[in-house]
Amino acid sequence: MAINIKLLKKICEAPGVPGYERVIRNMIIKEVTPLVDSVEVDNMGNVITLKKGKSSAKKAMVGAHMDEIGFIVTHVDDKGFVRFTTLGGFDPKTLTAQRVVIHGKKDVIGVMGSKPIHVMTAEERTKMPKITDYFIDLGMPKKEVDKLVRVGDTVTRERELIEMGDCVNCKSIDNRVSVFILIETLRNLKNPPYDVYGVFTVQEEVGIRGANVAAHTINPDFGFGLDTTIAFDLPGAQDHEKVTSLGEGTAIKIMDAMTICDYRMVDYMKKIADKNKIKWQNELLVAGGTDTAGIQRMGKNGSISGAVSIPTRHLHQVIEMAHKEDIDNSIKLLKACLESLDTYDWEHT
Repeated sequence: MAINIKLLKKICEAPGVPGYERVIRNMIIKEVTPLVDSVEVDNMGNVITLKKGKSSAKKAMVGAHMDEIGFIVTHVDDKGFVRFTTLGGFDPKTLTAQRVVIHGKKDVIGVMGSKPIHVMTAEERTKMPKITDYFIDLGMPKKEVDKLVRVGDTVTRERELIEMGDCVNCKSIDNRVSVFILIETLRNLKNPPYDVYGVFTVQEEVGIRGANVAAHTINPDFGFGLDTTIAFDLPGAQDHEKVTSLGEGTAIKIMDAMTICDYRMVDYMKKIADKNKIKWQNELLVAGGTDTAGIQRMGKNGSISGAVSIPTRHLHQVIEMAHKEDIDNSIKLLKACLESLDTYDWEHT
């Protein structure tokens, strides 16, 4: 088992908050163009690739969102401190003691600041932090900040990818690991029975917006979401709370809060995994959703859809962690599923 850490690192560290995915999009286009028959960018900014199959009678769509959670500047005060709002979901306490990058006239490093605990009242110390408690400190006066930063500039989190034991750790494993998996799948995909549309979607973190548009355009017969999922295999977790566990294999989605996966696709994916001796585990997530919802429902005819999910600890933090073997098994499962779609009795199962 060996994955291309250099490529994964480059993908995870690239900036690209919802609606401002240009840098990561250009990186994807450069990487994927030699691997497929065509590449298009739609008006939303989705990258839609096509790898032709033996037949164009049916279409399969795989969606992996390229955007990451982040922020956008809303105000610069008279002392040069920057206020912001979020793009995507955040647990406020995860902002404490973090560095960020404001993408202004040039990239500038800042730190997330808040009221020091030393001057908090006893009551303030017991309260959970709010997003509005934080500001960005650039270490320079307002006149210098104004030369670089404007309202509407985007902000991303600063954290490099490292290897930790059998895992990788970085900001934006959600969902750049899936971007990596889709690229590697397209690289290794051989003679699929049907046309495969590999789509790198935008604005998933603010409501699966890109996937909705792409599915409407493609109108796939088969659909695969590709995203991270919770691995709550941590101290204090009860077995029924874990959702998935690191190192126990790629996960096959049964449902989440936005999608009930097609029972035929779930059955098919499990059989393909077993046939190819690919380690897998069930995923049943009671909260949250992925591009799978848009892929399943937004095409004219709907699609027979499921999802490959990558178990990830510490989601929506800068220390997201995924197991290298699970990543490798995700590539293997997606590839095997796309190459065998004509072997299953979809009409009579």
